[in-house]
Amino acid sequence: MLFVGDDWAEDHHDIEIVDEHGKGWADLDIAEAASMVKVGIETDRGRWVASLISTGYEVFAINPLSVARYRERHWTSGAKSDAADAHLLAEIVRLDRAHHRPVAGDSMQGEAIKLAARAHQSLIWDRTRHVLRLRSTLREYFPAALEAFPDLDAPDALELLGQAPDPDTAARLTNARIAAALRGARRRHVETRAKELRRLLGQQELRQPPVLQTAYAAVVASEVAIIAALNVQIERLGAVVGEHFGRHRDAEIYTSQPGLGVILAARILGEFGDTPDRYTDAKARKNYAGTSPITRASGTKKVVIARYARNRRLGDACSNGRSARCADHPAPPPTTSNSVPETSATKPPFASSPTASSASSTAA
Repeated sequence: MLFVGDDWAEDHHDIEIVDEHGKGWADLDIAEAASMVKVGIETDRGRWVASLISTGYEVFAINPLSVARYRERHWTSGAKSDAADAHLLAEIVRLDRAHHRPVAGDSMQGEAIKLAARAHQSLIWDRTRHVLRLRSTLREYFPAALEAFPDLDAPDALELLGQAPDPDTAARLTNARIAAALRGARRRHVETRAKELRRLLGQQELRQPPVLQTAYAAVVASEVAIIAALNVQIERLGAVVGEHFGRHRDAEIYTSQPGLGVILAARILGEFGDTPDRYTDAKARKNYAGTSPITRASGTKKVVIARYARNRRLGDACSNGRSARCADHPAPPPTTSNSVPETSATKPPFASSPTASSASSTAA
């Protein structure tokens, strides 16, 4: 058996190859060596990893934090080098690979779904950051806008803030211009809403000095432009996610789960992968998604806490799916009996069912 440690970088790779005794690699036939290789590397994606998997090598993606802990176990001085890390990765897969999950060989369609879904989710996170920056800036000099526009990423809010990024300009907006923005965003009760916005934007409030107000307005205008562009790209990329997801063989299984639409289902499928034997049981899936708790027991003390070491993207998708499920299936009204019938609202997410079992066995 041969074990390979690969400390990768953009411009080069440091490789260490050892046998089952930790000795250096001896000359072997290429075909014989390929069947014996176990590769440890600190990433699970990229062309190099995809090439290794497609060639037939078993690849273990080792978390960099785990590698750091292994390093501290052997070298307390804090010394570090790429060559030493490559040797350390080889030792990990030689001695401790049973505690690490091999990189799954998902289908190309599954990889495409994961790539598009991750990019779509990252754009949404970026938009949230810019919306929070916009909110923070408006609070400093134009708080009336926060009262007028609860959703700062809405099309009408972005259009009006783009036209009037400061309180003086906003106070001069006419009902006609406000109504036009509302109609463009397909709002209801346009005339009533326009009058209300006109009142909120024109109310008297404390102002920053003119020079500071001009600087704040420039910041708001830039954030508005960025958020508007992100809205367009999120919508376009969402269509790409739906297109790839619709072609997958397990799409119908995932969308049959309560609370999962196309986008959430695509995220969950992409993060779980579509290799049927990737997870040993349902518990392994829950651990990976971070939906199973952690129990810490010592003596008479026992504490159950949330699992924070998890796939963040998958955990976020599962949490959103659960929220949507509870919203779509409200709890039943109180009954006089002591037992409460279990409904779709009271069942835990991804509970055992014929459909869920199918998703666990045929999808990843």
